[in-house]
Amino acid sequence: AAAGLSYVGAYVINTYKSYDNFLQDKYALLPAVIIICVAVVMFIIGLIGCCATFRESRVGLGLFLAIILIIFIAEVSAFVLGFVYREKVKTDVQGTMRSVFEKYDGKNPESTVVDYLQEHLHCCGVKNYSDWTTTQWFNSTGNNSVPQSCCQQEAKNCTGHLDQPQEL
Repeated sequence: AAAGLSYVGAYVINTYKSYDNFLQDKYALLPAVIIICVAVVMFIIGLIGCCATFRESRVGLGLFLAIILIIFIAEVSAFVLGFVYREKVKTDVQGTMRSVFEKYDGKNPESTVVDYLQEHLHCCGVKNYSDWTTTQWFNSTGNNSVPQSCCQQEAKNCTGHLDQPQEL
């Protein structure tokens, strides 16, 4: 379990590099760091449990049980907090994404991240392609279209024009 959690934490940190412009909060990597710390603690606790079992130590097994109960309480607390604050996280991420989309000009690093996100997640805009109509880029181009990264991969001649929403 500790190895699995270590992998998940490392994967989140590695994936963060692709989306760091959307997550401007300095605590965005905190969950991944916590996951890795929990993995290390689980490994140590597992060793304590194994040693206590081999030695048939009542004190060691009692300590192991107490630690497992504390971990269970911490997991339940994390679940409850995640459930309670899910809308706040969603609102914060959407707000940050909107600000990054506002900076889109097709050339800056934020634009590259937006294009990468839309191509790899097969999406367009924060909620849908109509989000682009309120951006500075959309108004400055004047061609009534969204970036090419909004086009579906199967659409061969997609221009990003809003009069062809089935290609977006």
